[in-house]
Amino acid sequence: MSVKVEGLTKIYGTQRAVDNVSFEVGKGQILGFLGPNGAGKSTTMKMITSFIPPTEGNIEVCGINTNENPMAIRQKIGYLPEHNPLYLDMYVKEYLRFVAGLHQLPNKSAIVANIIERVGLTLEQNKKIGMLSKGYRQRVGLAQALIHDPEVLILDEPTSGLDPNQLVDIRHLIKTVGQEKTVILSTHIMQEVQAMCDRVVIINNGQLVADDPIEKLSSRIAGESIITVGFKGKVSQKVLEQIAGVRQVDILDNGLFHIFAKSKIDLREDIFHLAVKNNWVILEMSKDSHSVEDVFHKLTQKQTTND
Repeated sequence: MSVKVEGLTKIYGTQRAVDNVSFEVGKGQILGFLGPNGAGKSTTMKMITSFIPPTEGNIEVCGINTNENPMAIRQKIGYLPEHNPLYLDMYVKEYLRFVAGLHQLPNKSAIVANIIERVGLTLEQNKKIGMLSKGYRQRVGLAQALIHDPEVLILDEPTSGLDPNQLVDIRHLIKTVGQEKTVILSTHIMQEVQAMCDRVVIINNGQLVADDPIEKLSSRIAGESIITVGFKGKVSQKVLEQIAGVRQVDILDNGLFHIFAKSKIDLREDIFHLAVKNNWVILEMSKDSHSVEDVFHKLTQKQTTND
């Protein structure tokens, strides 16, 4: 395995920020690493990269123990932190040449030119980083993480600040990289997880609560059914919640509702009769499979701690 985490624990005073977490990620896998704010995601990533030491447990990256040889680990890893640290007064090309020098890479000019093209910075390469939009700064951060061709790529909120067109480009880049490397990806955008990841690990209050292939994740709440229904005009959420067998009603955009059942029962007929009774016009209605977002909400409802 490219990354192997066993019994990982980090304690600050009396708080267990990460509590006995174990998982493995192999080459050619993209792992979605999820959790609410303060669940311990960034702390775990910092321990994997040897940025901070664990209180307990072991981490191996490409067969190397992080406690024994942290410098060798850093050569194997490309890391994009959540708060992307950049030298704002440096030009893009100048900064990437600087990073290439830190890694002691040969033929820096060719390597920098290649990575600039890969992440879509060709038109921005001669600008100061401080002049770039947040989305282009993220691209610079990705470029520095990839420039030394690492075996493991750890990305903390890599698509933050990207516009829809940039999202497509960076998603394609990450998926391409993930075919030959190990990628651990943390994000709050569940659609990105569904589109890019092979597996999902979810932590809550510092503890691992799910570790499943993406296609099997929904089985964790398979005992429930979910109905998506769209109405014309204003509809009462409280009235929908009074339908027998309804556990929860979430309001979405454009008059859409997610209606969660307490079991596998199909609520569509009851919703139809309620709409007729209240003179509501139904524009659409469907029974859906559970998404990554549904599972995430179910498993992290009681999250309260801080990162």
